[in-house]
Amino acid sequence: MLAKQIKKANSRSTLLRKSLLFAAPIILAVSSSSVYALTQVSNFGTNPGNLQMFKHVPSGMPANAPLVVALHGCTQTAAAYEASGWSALGNTHKFYVVYPQQQSGNNSNKCFNWFEPGDITRGQGEALSIKQMVDNMKANHSIDPSRVYVTGLSAGAFMTTVMAATYPDVFAGAAPIAGGPYKCATSMTSAFTCMSPGVDKTPAAWGDLARGGYSGYNGPKPKISIWHGSSDYTVAPANQNETVEQFTNYHGIDQTPDVSDTVGGFPHKVYKSANGTPLVETYTITGMGHGTPVDPGTGANQCGTAGAYILDVNVCSSYYIGQFFGIIGGGGTTTTTTSGNVTTTTAATTTTTTATQGYTQTTSATVTNHYVAGRINVTQYNVLGARYGYVTTIPLYYCPSLSGWTDKANCSPI
Repeated sequence: MLAKQIKKANSRSTLLRKSLLFAAPIILAVSSSSVYALTQVSNFGTNPGNLQMFKHVPSGMPANAPLVVALHGCTQTAAAYEASGWSALGNTHKFYVVYPQQQSGNNSNKCFNWFEPGDITRGQGEALSIKQMVDNMKANHSIDPSRVYVTGLSAGAFMTTVMAATYPDVFAGAAPIAGGPYKCATSMTSAFTCMSPGVDKTPAAWGDLARGGYSGYNGPKPKISIWHGSSDYTVAPANQNETVEQFTNYHGIDQTPDVSDTVGGFPHKVYKSANGTPLVETYTITGMGHGTPVDPGTGANQCGTAGAYILDVNVCSSYYIGQFFGIIGGGGTTTTTTSGNVTTTTAATTTTTTATQGYTQTTSATVTNHYVAGRINVTQYNVLGARYGYVTTIPLYYCPSLSGWTDKANCSPI
């Protein structure tokens, strides 16, 4: 897919020269029809990157719902990337999804221009266009500004790290799939080197590049879930480690994982802050090539439709990314709140009851998944694991008085 990257150009000779670089083009032949009838949004801002905006709005949305921005890969469309499962999960777990779409006038293979300085700088080009899509959603829907996330495949993954670095004040989490670090490349030529064999920098050098995405910013930074196939010959797996180095350093933590386990049989690592909050995680999908991992089916943790570069490997990346972001709980239930009311949303019904307790949000998941999602630290994880069992689904309650989560509806500490 990324092997066909062609940067913006107006000159026929330049385009011809670039086309000769792609002796073995890889094409994404995914249906462009939308399963969930995406709505195109025009006039969402000044749109300096000349992108198109499509959105998925589930029925029965509660107030203050999360938003996920999902970025397709080269030659794909917004509708094609629904096969990753985000729209279906949005229906179940009640979050909005925006699908930016590249145009061939910007890039002949419809790749996001993740290597063009004018498109990867805060306040410019495609990066600003994507940010303006988020602004449009906030203006027209009840979006929780603290729960806006971005993810993407391949060129969309590289653009995902662009958005994490340049707009940490907008995105609470980011999940690149088969991508690489921010500013791994700043030209078409260097993009090929970045993709394969990859670029090796120190964690500090990578971290400085990420911090430079929004110089002087001292606010909350997005947590990062990094996915890669171990047999990816389009974007070298080494890019996963370089991305880990960039964003662990960006967060001021070391490169030694605090958790090393398996999920669905695949290696999974978690890197935490000093207080035990997961900030960076990785999934290495052994034997998988270049694509987004899906697990078609009707199970709670299944999603997606297999196709070209949407790969059925028996693990739904979108589901586990949603858990890491904290927008997907156990049993398909999420909750938000508005005007003192707690709104509980399931796939089938929505009910609202007046909240007399001090919590403002509740969500159910296993103790382990609460921990992975960052709601509890390692000490609380062990306490709750001993109290209920690590794989037992329990509700947690977010209490402003605690500035955190507890298992007690009266907001007593864990």
